[in-house]
Amino acid sequence: MSLFIGLRYVRARSGQFFVSFISWVSMLGICVGVLALITILSVMNGFENELRGRLLSLAAHATLTQNPAALARWPDLIETAGRQPGVAGVAPFVELQALVAHEPELQAAIVRGIDPTIEPSVSEIPGALALGRLADLEPGSANIALGRVLAYQLAVGIGDTVTVMIPVGGTDGDVLNSRIQRFTVSGIFEVGLQEQDGQLALVHLDDALALRGAPGITGLRLRFDDAFAAPTLAAATATALGGGFHVSDWTRENASYFRAIRIEKTMMTLIMLLIVAVAVFNIVAALVMVVTDKRTDIAILRTIGARPRTIVGVFMTQGVVIGWLGTALGIVAGIAIALNVDTLAPLLERTFGFQIMDADVFYITRIPSDLQAADVTLIGVVAFLLTVLATIYPAIRAARTEPAEALRYE
Repeated sequence: MSLFIGLRYVRARSGQFFVSFISWVSMLGICVGVLALITILSVMNGFENELRGRLLSLAAHATLTQNPAALARWPDLIETAGRQPGVAGVAPFVELQALVAHEPELQAAIVRGIDPTIEPSVSEIPGALALGRLADLEPGSANIALGRVLAYQLAVGIGDTVTVMIPVGGTDGDVLNSRIQRFTVSGIFEVGLQEQDGQLALVHLDDALALRGAPGITGLRLRFDDAFAAPTLAAATATALGGGFHVSDWTRENASYFRAIRIEKTMMTLIMLLIVAVAVFNIVAALVMVVTDKRTDIAILRTIGARPRTIVGVFMTQGVVIGWLGTALGIVAGIAIALNVDTLAPLLERTFGFQIMDADVFYITRIPSDLQAADVTLIGVVAFLLTVLATIYPAIRAARTEPAEALRYE
């Protein structure tokens, strides 16, 4: 009986149009709130994945450094590390603080010596732009690949020559001299992050060792099958190699980036939940008005033997149906939009004549989306629970209606 009467109250009737209108507006508000939450969280997940991919495109999942004695036998370390569970690749590297010059420009840079036969090509990295190939970084070729911003600051292009200078210090830390070598720009890459595009220069490992003028590599770069397991796997790999290394992984080096994204996601979730909260308050208001309007009906039901819990069920049914419909519609619409953001965004740009992600301003020129089932489930459950809670006060108020008082003036 509670379900039947509650469903009748949900439908619009001539004498209750305003109350029913408020109910349907509440349902629409819940739908919009859920839709917005799913879409926004999916887009933010997409941006987080894009940022992570760009950070890891030229960066290692983990590095092992500051153990010169062990690193002197790095070919053996690479072989041992490559056999460790979860390790997808190991590569030696040399990293130098340097000045890169092309008259009249002079820029500070990080010159990284790599082995292109082990490192991936920039052109194979999703979201990266490469002019030239890392494969052109051959031993003794004196070729160099520059980040796009660094190349722009130096006003150089493919085939131009730059001068690389590194300081040579004494035992007391003073700079005694500098080592200078000329390199030919064989590649320009763009990952989309200032830290790499504006500071990084890549040369062959042998050329970096020759430029430094000292034997030994800086460390080992590790890649794992699961990037999120980097902290655990990096420590285990360092232990397997005999220990004594300084272990650093991408989650530690880029913690500030992802902490900022988490804070933004949390704040956006709270803001979007306000839409749902407003709709929930509308449900409370609508049910209170229904209770007031139906005092006579409630009194009659109580008179013929309906229990208070039956009355509670009637009005909770009405609120739950509104909440369920709004949440379900919001989930369906939110999933549809989140899965088609890459299609809808260009359509909006063409229709209204504006560009959402201007290539002159943003590195990322498209809106990425990553729909996660956990987010959809959490949003749906929270929205539905809020609507259930909204029905409690009006339902209890209806159950407390005194039949004699309600029928006195009827």
